[in-house]
Amino acid sequence: MEHPALRQLPSVDRLLRRLEAGGILARYPRALVLACVRDTVDRARERLRQDAAPREIPVDDLLAEVEAQLARRARPSLDRAINATGIVLHTNLGRAPLSAAARGAVAASAGYAVLELDRATGERGSRQAHVAGLLRELSGAESALVVNNNAAAVLLALAALARGKEVVISRGELVEIGGSFRMPDVMAESGCRLVEVGTTNKTYLRDYEAALSPETALLLKVHRSNFVLRGFVQDVPVSDLVALGRRAGIPVMYDMGSGAFVDMRARGLPPEPTVQEALGSGVDLVTCSGDKLLGGPQAGILLGREDLLRRIRSHPLARAVRIDKLDLAALEATLRAYRDPEAVWDEIPVLRMLSQPAPALERAARDLASRLEVVLRGRASVEVCPTASEAGGGALPGVELPSWAVAVLPFTGRVEAWERALRDHTPPVLARIAEGRLLLDVRTLGPEDTDPLVEALAEAAGAAGP
Repeated sequence: MEHPALRQLPSVDRLLRRLEAGGILARYPRALVLACVRDTVDRARERLRQDAAPREIPVDDLLAEVEAQLARRARPSLDRAINATGIVLHTNLGRAPLSAAARGAVAASAGYAVLELDRATGERGSRQAHVAGLLRELSGAESALVVNNNAAAVLLALAALARGKEVVISRGELVEIGGSFRMPDVMAESGCRLVEVGTTNKTYLRDYEAALSPETALLLKVHRSNFVLRGFVQDVPVSDLVALGRRAGIPVMYDMGSGAFVDMRARGLPPEPTVQEALGSGVDLVTCSGDKLLGGPQAGILLGREDLLRRIRSHPLARAVRIDKLDLAALEATLRAYRDPEAVWDEIPVLRMLSQPAPALERAARDLASRLEVVLRGRASVEVCPTASEAGGGALPGVELPSWAVAVLPFTGRVEAWERALRDHTPPVLARIAEGRLLLDVRTLGPEDTDPLVEALAEAAGAAGP
């Protein structure tokens, strides 16, 4: 027999009329309101059926649940985020934040744009023209091509240059990238045959030499940009691989991954191979990412010999992996910043964050702490403390960057509840938990983040109760 509480549950129509009378349809589409009402009634019915002693659910509680669900479902899922984790290239947060110039370029090209138009002739042009010249200028390469990401760049290059042929690569360079995708699997999809040489920790030039055959199309080197091998290891320098390629008449391809266009040592950072150094050493083809150390949008960049790029450019896959106009606009603006090798460290957010000195970070942490002490008084303790940041996103692996953070220790409520409240805020705030405290690393915070961050902490404190 059905319990009375179930019979008293208001109908969908009744709830919908109450919401309509309250003007909810002026804020949300009717179809969305109806879907949320039905879902709320279904959930309430299920709760009552599972309750050993069900009690009637007030209509106002159901209406409040509908409105909360409407607010959640109506807000954009791809929202701006505040990164207080200290991980500069945070893959879950979109890796490199774009520069002001790049954001402006994206906005300018969002409508109609001269994407594939030659303004001089009025005829159709190439979208590559927006960045190819800049890439040649900055890297010294003969030719350049840009696709939608670096895995696509590697796939396209191997498909165009080595399909049905052999590609020689060290076992120690068969990396796994984000999302559990393995580069050997991506490479195999190109139709080439990978010939693994050496061991996981040691590969010698003689290993490459022994693997050469009439079927060898490429010698491939992969920069281990997302992990480090230490200890009993041996690697083959790029210059030695280039010399072997020259003797054997086989092109050398170098997948650099992180895509550094500046010398990291210039700002006290650990050395990272640059695109210019690789091409200068004689590498025939370089591939790298646009959204890592370059500090631009997601993109795959191919640089090198014109004859190789011509074959890659004409391959059918090039159309399937071509870059979107918004990414292209952001990439062009990002590359233009590199024309000034000094100013680029301030203009590109990734470079600015990576190179911030510890004293400046400490000052920023103390400024943030002083504001938080006001809004969190009696709810949490606030302390400035040293911490360590990292580049993240498959760049500068194993490198700890000395940083400063604001540590918040709640007096009421669990620290995990505070962290969830920050994530649920608009905009969401991402922070770390360490030793029972919230850590807000200031390395990855910008001036525009301070006000919403303080507001988010105040709301989290309020939700935790007195």
